Amino acid sequence: MKTYVLTISCPSTRGIVAAVSGYLADQGCNIVDSSQFDDLGTCRFFMRVSFISEEEANEAKLAQGFPVIAERFGMTWSLHDAAKREKVLLMVSRFGHCLNDLLYRWKIGALPINIVGVVSNHFDYQKLVVNNDIPFHHIKVTKENKPQAEAQLLDLVEQSGTELIVLARYMQVLSDSLCKKMSGKIINIHHSFLPSFKGANPYKQAYTRGVKLIGATAHYVTADLDEGPILEQDTVRITHAQSADDYVSLGRDVESQVLARAIHAHIHHRTFINGNRTVVFPPSPGSYASERMG
Repeated sequence: MKTYVLTISCPSTRGIVAAVSGYLADQGCNIVDSSQFDDLGTCRFFMRVSFISEEEANEAKLAQGFPVIAERFGMTWSLHDAAKREKVLLMVSRFGHCLNDLLYRWKIGALPINIVGVVSNHFDYQKLVVNNDIPFHHIKVTKENKPQAEAQLLDLVEQSGTELIVLARYMQVLSDSLCKKMSGKIINIHHSFLPSFKGANPYKQAYTRGVKLIGATAHYVTADLDEGPILEQDTVRITHAQSADDYVSLGRDVESQVLARAIHAHIHHRTFINGNRTVVFPPSPGSYASERMG
């Protein structure tokens, strides 16, 4: 029996859960997991339902009658085959810790995605990527050729069918037009010192100031640099006895973990953009194994 995921966002009102569960029951489906959140501040309702089609109906049949309910409640909705792997394009510059981590998780099945390629403005990780049988694309970026470089990137996105772009420490700013075109489909990772320690060597700046916590933030990319809706964050505690190099090492670890968790949530349709914020449903108990094997 195939498993599907239905995601919904709409204005908050009475009867949504009953209508959705009733429709699925009528279609011969059994709900195995359901999460919902009613945001009283924005009056928006968010719902994620995982279910099994006991009659082995396909996506088209399951979705056929749902637009009637969606129109009734003003829903934005989508139906996903839980076994389908999202096509992901990774982008990296000269810091490879996140790329290495993602490739390892992908290789052992802990991150069920289809990596369609890796883009870089340098050649540092070409051999690593090619050795994993993944296409490597070098797109040089300078002040003079940025529009042409981004046009080349967009061509690659369209040709590969990319559904999600992951900036795994890619150190170039994307244009407003690309951010809008791929809204909700680009994830970035950066250190959580922003905006306190901007510019070069943020970990050295943090060491000089004697900070006691460092961390990382994964967020959706918008035209506002490093200010998109936050998906995942984490921190690690620092002591006075640790060096600036320790800061860098610990920072790399937490960046890798936070980025992987953000991607994991996105590809399993547990994330919703809610204005400048996100709704991120946690995996239900015991679901990590089933999601990992998705």
